[in-house]
Amino acid sequence: MRAKNAYFQLTTKEDGTYLKLYSSEPGGQEINYDELRNYLIDKKIYEFDKKALGKALVNLKNETEVKLTSAMLPPQDEAMKVIIDKGGMYAGCRFYPPSNNGKLLTKDDIISNLSSYGVKYGIDETNIVKFLNDRRYCTDYIIAKATPPIQGRDAVVKYHFNTDFTLKPKTNEDGSVDFHQLDIISHCKKGDILASLTPADYGKPGMDVYGKVLPPNKVNNKVLKYGNKVKISEDGLTLYSEVDGHVTLIDGRVFVSDTFEIPKNVDTSTGDIDYDGNVIIKGNVITGFTVKAKGDIEVYGVVEGAYIEAGGHVILRRGMQGMNKGILKAQGNIITKFIENAEVIAGGYINTNSILHSKVSAKGDIIVSGRRGFVTGGMIRSGTLISVKTAGSHMGTNTILEVGVDPKVLDEFRELDKKIATIESEKEKVAKAVETIRKRIQSGADINYDRLDKLKKLTQTSLILNAQLKEVKSKYDILKLEIEANEQGMISISDTVYPGTKIVISNTIYHVKEKIHNSKFIRDRADIKVIPLY
Repeated sequence: MRAKNAYFQLTTKEDGTYLKLYSSEPGGQEINYDELRNYLIDKKIYEFDKKALGKALVNLKNETEVKLTSAMLPPQDEAMKVIIDKGGMYAGCRFYPPSNNGKLLTKDDIISNLSSYGVKYGIDETNIVKFLNDRRYCTDYIIAKATPPIQGRDAVVKYHFNTDFTLKPKTNEDGSVDFHQLDIISHCKKGDILASLTPADYGKPGMDVYGKVLPPNKVNNKVLKYGNKVKISEDGLTLYSEVDGHVTLIDGRVFVSDTFEIPKNVDTSTGDIDYDGNVIIKGNVITGFTVKAKGDIEVYGVVEGAYIEAGGHVILRRGMQGMNKGILKAQGNIITKFIENAEVIAGGYINTNSILHSKVSAKGDIIVSGRRGFVTGGMIRSGTLISVKTAGSHMGTNTILEVGVDPKVLDEFRELDKKIATIESEKEKVAKAVETIRKRIQSGADINYDRLDKLKKLTQTSLILNAQLKEVKSKYDILKLEIEANEQGMISISDTVYPGTKIVISNTIYHVKEKIHNSKFIRDRADIKVIPLY
């Protein structure tokens, strides 16, 4: 049992009102002067010998008595002070003794006092009885406790297939990509479990000492989303594949598709290909033809000046000779042996052995490795990293390497810049037309209906252009801040970068004017630094 705290008690005598002070047991708390002062104020005792009281508190050993006033205070009943925390999670009490002839509190009195403070729930009658059986004053008692809510948890979906588009292919000892072991396509068999759902737990409400319900935190509920060739269990917690094929996750929805295999070239004998699943082409894709797939596209031969677009990954086991016509797009990654005279766009990374006179962009890394590992001519853009052996050529071929900003964001920024210029040009034309009409009116020309109508329309057009310009500039400024603040991105050259190569990181430009070997380029505030690789 805890040691008793020191406490005080009012007493009345024939010559006035006194305050008895009782010392604490070893380990107990001393009398708090502020608590004592507030108690006396509550009893309307304002004037007393503070110096004598302070001296008595300092020298208190067992018990002592200090005269407060010559006035005869009426008997004071046993009192309690209720303290409730801000969150209503508990109610505490401190009790003060009665004066001589004062009444003691009963259990009902204590409960009634709690009720007057609004405390209705979680009252601990055991602690009340404990006080009544062993009255300890100026001591904290927890008289009521809230029941805290039991927090729930969000629903969780677990996918039983690869959803990581950043997984990179294996490389051989010479640095080239091993096209025989490309494990980036998620194969599935009929009956395979594709996804499982752990339902949300909504928790259980609690209640504070005022009797107010304490709801648990909100949780996120989820359901399994799926497309064709996928079935769901009766309880809605498991997805199964209905066929052998490939599984992909697109915008939170699980898709399974069969693979459309073309054992020859895509040419006049096949026509254009547009397929919901994955496409495998064992031959070449001839110039002028189109191959579209919502899944992955894999080509064993060469892609010429064709159009290739995949909702997943693209794998070209040989490469692309675009003839300045070919376009290759993938929402995921692109892996190819070479890219020549083509436009290539990837939502993930690009891995190839060489790039020649092409426009290549990727949200992720662009890795140009293998025995050759060169980039010559064209523009190469990555949101994160460009890693090559050689950039440019000894002939000074114009080559641009750009990192640090998602190419899509950069394209949008540049389009906004053009749009601003167009709108401002239109505004200038409208302003000149308005000014011409006004000058005619001011010079005394007839104010006819046609002229007024034209002025009205021009004014409306001006307002519309102002609104458009404001909106476009707002988007432009946001993207500009994003681009300028982005110091990420790196260009790594493991062999040589030649003069004629332009390095761009975010909005900072570095022109290579002499050969640089084994270096990486990074942005340092407003500059680009060249750092040795090793």
